[in-house]
Order: sequence, then structure tokens, then C-alpha cells
Amino acid sequence: MSGSASDTADVARMPGMPGSDLLAALLDGMDAALCALDADGTVTHWNREAERILGWSAGEAVGRRGFDGWAARSADAEDIAGRLRRAMTAPGRQVHEFALLRKDGGRVLVRTQTAGVRGADGSPAGVYCAFSEVHVQIDLERSLAVSEALFADAAWGVVLVDVDLRPAVVNGYAARALGAARASLLGRPLGEVLTHGVEELESALQHVLAAGSPAEPADVWVTLRGPRGERGERRRCWRCGFVRLASPLAEGPEPVPLGVAWLFQDVTDDRHAAQDADRLRFRWSQLHRASAAAAEVEEPLRAAAVLLDFALAGFADHVLVDRATPDGRLVRALATPSGAPGPVAPVATGGIPLRYGPAHPALRALTRPGATRTSTTPGTDRLWPADAAHALCLPLRSRARTFGVATFLRSPSRPAFAREDAVYAETVAAQVAAALDGSGEWGRT
Repeated sequence: MSGSASDTADVARMPGMPGSDLLAALLDGMDAALCALDADGTVTHWNREAERILGWSAGEAVGRRGFDGWAARSADAEDIAGRLRRAMTAPGRQVHEFALLRKDGGRVLVRTQTAGVRGADGSPAGVYCAFSEVHVQIDLERSLAVSEALFADAAWGVVLVDVDLRPAVVNGYAARALGAARASLLGRPLGEVLTHGVEELESALQHVLAAGSPAEPADVWVTLRGPRGERGERRRCWRCGFVRLASPLAEGPEPVPLGVAWLFQDVTDDRHAAQDADRLRFRWSQLHRASAAAAEVEEPLRAAAVLLDFALAGFADHVLVDRATPDGRLVRALATPSGAPGPVAPVATGGIPLRYGPAHPALRALTRPGATRTSTTPGTDRLWPADAAHALCLPLRSRARTFGVATFLRSPSRPAFAREDAVYAETVAAQVAAALDGSGEWGRT
């Protein structure tokens, strides 16, 4: 019950509501059991929760002196009475555990909070005692302890989100994951710390508020804004669980939710590792299938085209194979169609060398032992398809000879080639070079 002392006094003076009746109503509406004793130890107040726990009604309890013989065994009554007498003169509240008797004869262990009541002259006038069953109190304390532990420094993020989808409480892990101080996150829209993934996250929170907690956790990919004053964003994967919160005091089958408890862990490294493992498994499976298929092709150039068709799946959008001439220039031999998707096929050029500039990546790859990675603006005049933005050029070598260059190309919508891509492409290039080595048309540089 909230309000000032004057508000309470005004309620006590409500017409038709005597102060004693109001006090009785307040006591009976309490969730905790409460009794009061005067200076002589006589019970003066006994509410309904005390009756529920012990079975004794207010009519049976009020007026009795002490608990001996009815609410406590004689062996326990004197100790209880002594503690209550001491509580009358002790400062503040005292916490005790008493073994009391139910009306049916059963014993119940209760945890009590007692405090003395002073008269107008300051002398001890009595004591009140609020109590509940120990296991109920322990459950409450355990719930509070869990909450404190979660918001202290748990090994996962915990955010309490209100019905407006704004953080109300944030623990340390969550604050570090979101890249901001705990206090600065409170009340802020999630869109202020996330650039991508906020729609998916807010949709999940709204679903939980409307339909309840989901059965299983879910992965949510988000992109975090860079710290203030710094550039750059971070893409993370969070394993999220959601629990709808409702007040334990609410009544009815559909209580109004208080918000959502959002729990999450950063699993980005695990997901990247799983993606890398899946990608690696697929690529080497493709190489195995490519080798088996190329072994059934008699003509070397066609066998190389088969190998490249398998290698392109999920790896690149285009591939070009250029044959080196004795004077160090390159002639196009194999390519994917530049206009629409299609298989790798031989190119009829009449042996005319390509107009590659001196700094072209393919010419650099011809004289280097490893892969050459580069990115460019689509449409740059490098004799590549118009949508090419990222390139990976590799020399074709067999029996200590370099006799051509393979170029893998990606569109702007895909990421640039990484180091692990180069390792895979080098293996593909070695197989292509071995297939072409049997053709007499391929010279030596």
C-alpha cells in the first residue's frame, strides 16, 4: 500500500469506516501472517493468513495469553515468549524461527520478523510478529538470490525488456555484448545500438508478449553499431531465449505481462566454425566428384571445364582460364558465359592475345608462385564480366611449368576472396593444370 502518512490518516477518517474496521481490513488483506501481543503477552490481533497457516481463527486466538498449550507446545512456548519479550525492547526488527502448532495438532516451522511497539510515553507496549512458513520464505529468498546472481555477473546476457520493448534492467554480460554502459542502455530503443537484426529481435519480443515463451532458443544475427566516435560495425550471432514475465500478484487466466526476460549468449565463433566446417566439407566433396567426372572425359580442355564447373558451385560466379603464349601474353581458352549463368566452355579466339595492361592481376599471377587477390569497381576495363568485383588469380603449373592463369570472379553482393578461399582455389588450379598438361597446345613460359 503506497501513499503518505496524511493520505493514510484521511482514509482512516473515511465516513462509515471506523479506524478499527479499517485496521482489520488492512491486516486481513496482507499476504503475510501477522499477530500482535500486548505488554502482558496477550494476543490482540490475528489476521486471516495466520488463520490459514495455523488453523486457529481470530476469535479463538485473540485474548489468549502467549502460545502455550494451543499454538505452541509447552516445551517450545517459554522460549518463544522469551524471544517476544526481548523483541519488545530491542531496536529494529528481529528474525527468528519458531516451531508452532496447527489446530489439527501438526507442527509447522515458521520464520518470523518481530518488532516492538512503543506507547505514547516511549515504554514497551507490545510486539507484533509477521511470519510465514519457512519453505515459503526460502522459496522467496531463493528467487531473489537467483535474480541477484543473474544480474551480478552471469555467464550469459540477461535483459529485462518492458512492454515498450526498451531495456529496463541489463546485466554486465549484456552491456558488454551491446557495447555500452549498463545505465546508458536503460530506456533506449534497441535500434540505437543495433543496425541490422533489430527488426527480427523486436518481432520475437512482441511474439513472446502476445503468445508466451517459445519452446526453444533461437539464433539471431545482429550488427552492432561501432562505439561513438569510432567507425566500423560488428556482426554477431546471439543464441536467444525469451520468457514472458507476469506479476505473481495478478489474478485471472490472462494476466497483463510485465515484459520479457531476454537471455542470450554470443555464439558467433561457434557458428562461424560450423559454417567453415560445412563449407570445407562441401568443397572437398565437390573436388572428389569433379575428379571422378573429369576422369571420364578424354579431351584435356573438356576435362578441365568439368573440373571448374564443380568448383564454381557456391564458390564464385565466373571463371576464366587463359593460356600463356611463348612471348608471355595470355589467350582466353575457357570461360563461363558473361551474360547469363551457364557451364564452363572453350572459347574460340583464333589465338589472338588478350589486351591485358602491364599491371593486370592475371599477368602478375603468371609470374608469382601463389594466388593474387584483388577487388575492383564493377565495369572496370579488365576484360572481365561487367558484374565482377572480386578476383582471385592463380597460375596453372604442372611439372615445374607455368602455362596459364585461372581467374575466379565474384559479384559485389558477395564477400571478397579470403585466405581460405585461396587455399581451395590453389587445389582446383592444380587439378586443372594436371588435366591440361596432356594437351600439346599449352606452351611453356
